[in-house]
Amino acid sequence: MVSVQDPAVAARETPPPSRGSRRRAAWWWVPGAITVVTIAAVIVVTLSQLHPSLLFSNTTTTGGDTGAHIAMPWYMRSMITHGHLSGWYPGWYDGMPLYTFYFTLPDFFVAVGSWIIPFNVAFKLGTILGSVLLPITAWACGRFFRLRPPIPTLLAAATLPFLFDYTYTIYGGNLFSTLAGEYAFSFSVALAILFLGLFAAAVREGRHRAWAAVVLAGCVLSHIVPGLYALGGAVVLTVIELLPARWGIGDSVFLFWRGDPGAVVVPWTRTLWRAASTAGIGLLLAAFWLVPFGLERAYATSMGYVNLTSYLHQLFPEADTWALVLAGFGVVMAVLLRSRFGLTVTVLGAAFALAEVFDPQGSLYNVRLLPMWFVSVYLMAAWAFGVGCILSARGWRRAKQLRWDRWEASFREPAWVAAPGGGDEVALSDEEMSVGPASAPTPYDTYVPRAPRRPRWGPAAVSGAVIGLVAVMLVVVPPFLSSSNWGPVHLGPNEVTNWSSYNYMGYEGQSSFPEYRAVIGAMEEVSKHYGCGRAMWEYSDSENRFGTPEALMLLPYWTNGCIDSMEGLLFESSATTPYHFINQAELSAGPSEPEVGLPYAQTQGNVAIGVQHLQLLGVKYFMAETPEIEQQASADPSLQLVARTGPWTYTYNSVLTHTTWEIYRVKNSPLVTPLHNEPAVLSGVDPAPSGWLNQSLAWYDNPNRWNVELAQGGPSSWPRTTVGDTRTPVRQAATTRVTDVSTTNTTVSFHVSRVGTPVLVKVSYFPNWHASGADGPWRVTPNLMVVVPTSHDVTLSYGRSGADYLGDFLTVLGVLALAALILVPWLRRRATAPSDAG
Repeated sequence: MVSVQDPAVAARETPPPSRGSRRRAAWWWVPGAITVVTIAAVIVVTLSQLHPSLLFSNTTTTGGDTGAHIAMPWYMRSMITHGHLSGWYPGWYDGMPLYTFYFTLPDFFVAVGSWIIPFNVAFKLGTILGSVLLPITAWACGRFFRLRPPIPTLLAAATLPFLFDYTYTIYGGNLFSTLAGEYAFSFSVALAILFLGLFAAAVREGRHRAWAAVVLAGCVLSHIVPGLYALGGAVVLTVIELLPARWGIGDSVFLFWRGDPGAVVVPWTRTLWRAASTAGIGLLLAAFWLVPFGLERAYATSMGYVNLTSYLHQLFPEADTWALVLAGFGVVMAVLLRSRFGLTVTVLGAAFALAEVFDPQGSLYNVRLLPMWFVSVYLMAAWAFGVGCILSARGWRRAKQLRWDRWEASFREPAWVAAPGGGDEVALSDEEMSVGPASAPTPYDTYVPRAPRRPRWGPAAVSGAVIGLVAVMLVVVPPFLSSSNWGPVHLGPNEVTNWSSYNYMGYEGQSSFPEYRAVIGAMEEVSKHYGCGRAMWEYSDSENRFGTPEALMLLPYWTNGCIDSMEGLLFESSATTPYHFINQAELSAGPSEPEVGLPYAQTQGNVAIGVQHLQLLGVKYFMAETPEIEQQASADPSLQLVARTGPWTYTYNSVLTHTTWEIYRVKNSPLVTPLHNEPAVLSGVDPAPSGWLNQSLAWYDNPNRWNVELAQGGPSSWPRTTVGDTRTPVRQAATTRVTDVSTTNTTVSFHVSRVGTPVLVKVSYFPNWHASGADGPWRVTPNLMVVVPTSHDVTLSYGRSGADYLGDFLTVLGVLALAALILVPWLRRRATAPSDAG
């Protein structure tokens, strides 16, 4: 178990400062000022490209996924008022569990902030929060590691080229990814780096354990990938502390590979306790989210993205050569100098690079790990540069001192000078040599050397930081000076500037905003005549003219929850996602088809089968914009044209286009309907996508099978069937009538004329749904719910599952443990403090 002498103890054993030291103390603030200037410069440059005037304008953010993300914190506001950070969102995919499989903390800050400042401004500031905090947390990490100046300052400076790295634009961490919608990832990266520093202090010195636990929880609640980076760092740092003490791995003193006589032995039990309790409490604090996230993954969707395999290009892009070379030198120096920081970041970077290469297909899209590799590269590059500055300054000081010592030694020999009047030569004392006469000029013809002026600070502490700041500015800033701040979004050095102006001008700043508002307004008018309900809209990449192709995902946001969108963000958070994208292929001239492996080609462009699928899912409206789809829709007897807006003219991809939106009501598409036949329970099928999805897709794509729902479970009286059985048993159900259907965000209520007959509720299934006045609900194809009423009035409510209760219980334990971690040492100090009495 390795530790080093406490700097506070060393300070107590240090003799009083010399006169030169006191002279230097007058300028103690200069290194700190350089640090403040460096951090401020990184933030100012970052904000200058994000257009502060637009950040504080009350426009609705658009651009990529960000343009749809805005609906989530808006809805979270209502969840917070009910005491929840996750819950049911009816606005997308026939309803979905919002924040069960996505990250809560950044949107929580946006939601709370929106009660103080306008929501649009709070959202914009929330999207950049992680990027602005990153230089601060990088500097703090270095300080907690006790890295020697100027390294903490250089770590802050290194975040600037990382933020503006353009070798990838969506995987996370850099500004491009943040503007594309990965702002939760950016916030988590900042917390992950801060956690490394806090944990380093906690496991070695026993300091900041409570803060480390809280920051770890925040990191995990913001994004799981940086959370894994933080946990990996905790493991590496713990292993380092368990190594033999004489190895002396640390950062306060640079040692080549030899025993450290100053190392302090710490019992391994204490080291393990510090590490396990700190990380354990952090995970317990996040358990309310982690446990459902882990235990209910069967009801999520895998998009089947194929891992990218151009590893050399991904890991070693030409544009980052300078950082990669510096980081490479840093790895060598970290091993030679036994730097705890350098070794930790090196191991983490190597681990994430290897994980990116060997990540199994389907478990995690491998390029999502790439940002943490680049985080490690930039941190190591800064550390290597800082070590180089320190060693260079040390060498320069030693060479200068050696020259001075040699020069001074020549005067330490007795200096013989002629006595007045030509007498014998007289030897001057050392005191006379160094101090000289106190008043009148000496009668002796002597030369007294003057000691060199000591530096006010260590040269590297200031010059190294200044050089590092200038270097990163030269790497990042020059392209901004020759780029237009308001040009179109295109590949080039001004991408961040253009992306941010595009995003933060908002939907209102797009040339097609009048068309967009007209479409939303048409849906609002339709809902007044035909009622609220779900809308399926034809997808076209030309809808990017609104600011993002995902603009119509905001239908529930603009209509205050009256018109829901079948498509939404968080594709992987809903088990209904595959069926929606099959419908999209059937009902769009240019579908996106993002989920890999679905049978799109079987019915692509077939509006008739698409409308039948809408009826299966309880969709009330269909919105079309291309002539080929509108022609088929007009001929379909199950569709009723209820509104039209246009024609609208726009230019997309240099092509002048005219379009008219037609809005149809889907007939015979009730939200709740009795079943004519009892469902057949499908035996031996795992609820995970690998099991349920294939069987459900086979049913969904065959209208001849729709007369009998396949169920994941159900009463023993229902018929059973097995995988591969093409002859599903048919057992007729008694007739009943459903009336008085009403819904809220988290409930569905209805009245039945007869009990005992299964009733289909066209809301996405999730284990948190509970039925009152009925048995069930059970999951049925494709991903809906069925109940068997036991009374005439039935209510389905979205509540808590066993996984939620377990997670909440563990989080309560975490809060109690955190309180003990804070209070117990405080009480001990109080008990051992000397009494003032007497």
